[in-house]
Amino acid sequence: MNVLFLSIERSIENLHQRGIYNDLINELKLHVTNVYIVSPREKRSGLATEYSRQGNVHQLKVKTGNITEVKSIEKGISTLLIEKHYRKAIETHLQDAAFDLILYSTPPITFSNLIASLRTAYRCKSYLILKDIFPQNAVDMNMFGKKNPIYHYFRHVEKRLYNTSDRIGCMSKANVDYMIKHNPETKDKLEIFPNAIKPTEDAQSITVQENILAAYDLPDDKTLFVYGGNLGRPQGIDGLIDVVNSFSENKIPDSHLVIIGDGTEYERLSRHINSYAEKNVTLLNRIPKYEYDQLLRKMNVGLIFLDPNFSIPNFPSRLTAYMDMSLPIIAATDTSTDLKDVLEESGAGFWLENGDTASFVGYANKLSSNAALREEMGKNGREYLENHYNISKEVKKILNFLEDRRPTNV
Repeated sequence: MNVLFLSIERSIENLHQRGIYNDLINELKLHVTNVYIVSPREKRSGLATEYSRQGNVHQLKVKTGNITEVKSIEKGISTLLIEKHYRKAIETHLQDAAFDLILYSTPPITFSNLIASLRTAYRCKSYLILKDIFPQNAVDMNMFGKKNPIYHYFRHVEKRLYNTSDRIGCMSKANVDYMIKHNPETKDKLEIFPNAIKPTEDAQSITVQENILAAYDLPDDKTLFVYGGNLGRPQGIDGLIDVVNSFSENKIPDSHLVIIGDGTEYERLSRHINSYAEKNVTLLNRIPKYEYDQLLRKMNVGLIFLDPNFSIPNFPSRLTAYMDMSLPIIAATDTSTDLKDVLEESGAGFWLENGDTASFVGYANKLSSNAALREEMGKNGREYLENHYNISKEVKKILNFLEDRRPTNV
């Protein structure tokens, strides 16, 4: 069996790194004949399209426009052109390949024509891993309204993608329910396919540089709270700034906030911290993945932020990274996500609506002052990860689908 995986994730260029897509590919390659990965090489890299192979994993890195860390107009144009670039690259470099399955994720939603033509040409199946519900998320972020022709265009493209997909894997039960309500024609295609990873065999044994905290000028005598990931509008930066202020004003004694990431709101956050909130807060731009993992191992509490205006049930992938390292979690999100239910069911942390800073301070003080509680919640999260978000279990759903055996978990 040969699988073609289409993605705009740059991280899968290096399959030795951890991540939800990297772990998916590394598990999938153990069970199929070949995996063909098509991923972007953005214009800013200055690199041409390149095909390479290692074992049964084939990588086609396609030169595209810039789709990350750019203004909306450039990102939109580049995203619309990705399908064209991918089609040409596949026709040029993979002309002798044959596929049994096309696997792809959102974003973007603009692969539908390419998928439809490949599906017909190879008489193969198609599986959508639904990580983003667009254009509704753009409406939630006030990028445009439902009366705007742009919304109607992308809504049509979204519907076409769902129609082209034989199976749709959703991140959680709330995502399944949302799809049934707003796209009822997809009901018989849906199953839960969460943000799963390969759990670290022994997170305690991860080699950590002795001076890793000192290297980033971080204290070793305080409870360290960490947020790692994108710093954009979807994270609800206003709520994060309120949390920054709470640490700076020492409302969470003997604690320190570490923010690691980049995105469209990074500069705004940096200016605020430099001007008003330097105490007990450290902001780090993107750092090497192996150093991020080492820092994560030295942290005490993991933080999740989502904009409170979301009506779609997002489910952040950083949850699994924190659970993997046995970190208790505080999640400040919208009310649409069922992340709250997971934290309650697992006993892995606390949930609050983004913007409820008083509740955040209360939960943060509970965890900061109680090492035993941190250890208990961290252990609960790790056990929940192994039982519910293990990629080896999730890949079986794809294999069952290829063999026409539908999983019965939905």
